[in-house]
Amino acid sequence: MRHLRIIALLGLGLATGCAPLTTYYKPGVAVDRLNRDTTACQVSALRDVPASTQVRRIPPEFVPPRRRCDSAGNCSVVPGYYIPGETVSFDPNDGLRDRVERQCMADKGYAPVSIPPCPDTIARAAPPAATRVLPALGPRACVIRNRDGSFQIVNRG
Repeated sequence: MRHLRIIALLGLGLATGCAPLTTYYKPGVAVDRLNRDTTACQVSALRDVPASTQVRRIPPEFVPPRRRCDSAGNCSVVPGYYIPGETVSFDPNDGLRDRVERQCMADKGYAPVSIPPCPDTIARAAPPAATRVLPALGPRACVIRNRDGSFQIVNRG
């Protein structure tokens, strides 16, 4: 999905925070290689399934006036009003492009993963570092986001 691509980019160095790291993963691969492979697959997917942005106009809607009465029989008229329309744009090729990207990464041996953030106690105790090579993930692996956009994967015992 397009969301996976966006989250992967965020996870690969464009954001910090306490969100999980959602990215493609292949143990033993350098993070730089992962970034290059991801970019190559994204470019290939965009070339094979180009963007086709389409714009649709949702028309305004009129809500007619209505009469409102209380329990004593006092009535008033609530005037009608318009709910404004809006313009929406979308790319019907997004889903196919995302599948092509995922297949490209799978062909290179990567699988999508989501690594939860480390608890604060672990994040504070770990010496500052950045993961350079993707380790094998244990069942309790977590990620620490660094201020510079890099990340550190921790395999808790």
